Amino acid sequence: MGLKIRLARAGAKKRPYYHIVVADSRSPRDGRFIERLGSYNPMLPSDHADRIRLVGERITHWLSEGAVATDRVARFLGNAGLAPKVEYKEQPKQSLPKKKAQERAKAAAGA
Repeated sequence: MGLKIRLARAGAKKRPYYHIVVADSRSPRDGRFIERLGSYNPMLPSDHADRIRLVGERITHWLSEGAVATDRVARFLGNAGLAPKVEYKEQPKQSLPKKKAQERAKAAAGA
């Protein structure tokens, strides 16, 4: 059984609110979970104390049991000091403008 520490959506339409839960990786996003470990309210300002609430001792327990945090939750845990911070790789160059568009931009900047 693969355990994940992930977000489960709650809240009304266009008013998101998330519970941080530990669940079996096969269960649906908002479905059955094992334990609630905290909450995340993205509607609050980033410096507000209640934006992210974590139960630290239970999170460390589940991480020691082999649970794996998703990307977003891993970022929360890294900022709280409960897990090592996640390093993100550089964005792919695939999204950059192509060669001709770069030449046009360079010509427009020089003109």
